[in-house]
Amino acid sequence: MKKYFSLRGGLLSVAMLAFALGTTSLQAADLRLATTTSTENSGLLSQLLPKFEARHGIKVRVVAVGTGAALKLGENGDADVVLVHAREAEDAFVAAGFGVNRRDVMYNDFVIVAPASDKAGVRGMKDLSAALTKIREAKVPFISRGDDSGTHKMEIKLWAQAGGTPQGTHYFSIGQSMGNTLSFASEKQGYTLTDRATHAAMRTKTNLEIVVEGDPRLLNPYGIIAVNPARHRHVNAVAAMKLIDWFVSPEGRHEIAAFKPQGEQLFFLSEQSAHLAPHPLSNIK
Repeated sequence: MKKYFSLRGGLLSVAMLAFALGTTSLQAADLRLATTTSTENSGLLSQLLPKFEARHGIKVRVVAVGTGAALKLGENGDADVVLVHAREAEDAFVAAGFGVNRRDVMYNDFVIVAPASDKAGVRGMKDLSAALTKIREAKVPFISRGDDSGTHKMEIKLWAQAGGTPQGTHYFSIGQSMGNTLSFASEKQGYTLTDRATHAAMRTKTNLEIVVEGDPRLLNPYGIIAVNPARHRHVNAVAAMKLIDWFVSPEGRHEIAAFKPQGEQLFFLSEQSAHLAPHPLSNIK
């Protein structure tokens, strides 16, 4: 297994530290949102956040990293709210007392993309484990994010179900964002697992095509969680609760559903979020 960008842990730590230090001079109303590169790369936040900011007069400061890094920012009190997509990690974050008021927001799905040549011959397969087995046995390049993101966590889980992660020089673990991973896969003429939204945003830049989709295991739900003010007294709990309530409000849900670049809907509403009463912490003054 090839490892690239061996300094990624140090670079990520620097980025996280810079985000934390950069928030020390924020106005009281500013909100620190730690989220995934997929929500940023897709363009979704560029549509949603200005509407929230105009409604509530709260400036949202965004750092886009992998889910693992976003949750770490919340754990350290260096974010006020997190928007991520790795349910087991989210539940552990809440269970450990770092987060409160987790709400289902939206979902899309993961897909396997590859060059048009599809040398592994998996195009159109619906059984994901069978497709990954063919990719592994064909020894074609497979590019892994390798960054503890929600996508990377899903990839590792899916490889385990398919008999194990590929070994050898054709498996590249690069420790990069989804956008950079897609670019690297295009350069190497390889396969990768991606969320559908980021692939759609970069399709014309990479010329990678969806070859495997539709397996129920590829469901990709997103949740939003406030950092627990009982754990970190300095967090902006008021603004965090307002953002969460806005995401699951009729207005927020409308904006998510209306996000259709090139006419393609990339995120779908989680039904659960429409039926939950406001969290008690929403009433913090």
